[in-house]
Amino acid sequence: MPSSTTIRDAVKAHWAERLPAPLVPYAQLMRLERPIGWWLLLLPCWWGLALAQLAQGGGMPNLWHGFLFFIGAVVMRGAGCVVNDLADQDFDAKVDRTRNRPLPSGRVSRKQAFAFLAGLLAIGFIILLQFNLLTIYTSIASLVIVAIYPFMKRITDAPQLVLGLAFNWGALVGFTAQTNAFAPACFALYIGGIFWTLAYDTIYAHQDKDDDALIGVRSTALLFGKSTPYWLTGFFAAALIAIDVALQLASAPLIAHIGVLGAAIHAFWQVRKFDDTDGARLVSLFRANRNFGLLILVGMIAGCFLR
Repeated sequence: MPSSTTIRDAVKAHWAERLPAPLVPYAQLMRLERPIGWWLLLLPCWWGLALAQLAQGGGMPNLWHGFLFFIGAVVMRGAGCVVNDLADQDFDAKVDRTRNRPLPSGRVSRKQAFAFLAGLLAIGFIILLQFNLLTIYTSIASLVIVAIYPFMKRITDAPQLVLGLAFNWGALVGFTAQTNAFAPACFALYIGGIFWTLAYDTIYAHQDKDDDALIGVRSTALLFGKSTPYWLTGFFAAALIAIDVALQLASAPLIAHIGVLGAAIHAFWQVRKFDDTDGARLVSLFRANRNFGLLILVGMIAGCFLR
């Protein structure tokens, strides 16, 4: 595929970029070649599902729900990316990392993008109908946050906070899908996820801080500057504490807390490796947060079987 159609921070040789040529721009529009996004959306859903199972006494989490969350995360993350790109088309054309995206490069028109968005939302809605009413209503409520997020970088120095509100809503959705009720544990998990997003998306935002400063886009990377490592430490610590509180509220066994300890070690490694002048390292650290989330999930699932 010609280099002019390759997105700079895509996973190299990803299968999505080897699709038939007419499909590639749509795969890129929903970021299929950057799977870390749907991982970061999916993991809080799976956390919520596993936490609910712990609160109910352990055993096998609902695998069908887990599969639906996987498909839903890929589809709805894609829909969110389309909304973001429609809102940011003019900004993206001015930023080196994003200028080759399908909309600013002209490979997909706005009309085509809106039609594609409608298709993704239809698939997401069909998936949503498989859950109980509380989960359906909870999921629909998140669309308000998803809709306003793309505009936050224009009016606040912390759009990462709004992203955290949206990306971790799955903790509530996963929990209610299993229990058909809210509980303090799921809200503690949600808060932990928000702090986690503040950490990993601040790392990611440092890639664009020079371009953002020039075009007037705001972010925590610009807000924190050289003090970022201290903020990352605080965000990771707050995330881990809140997640561990959620486990305590769910009466999780020791092994679930060991998963949080493993994630703490991973977070320490991220802060030590952080270098705001090394773009490749910033991307690598951002992607490594899949492993942070998986460490917590593995601990939770192990706890489900060892209650």
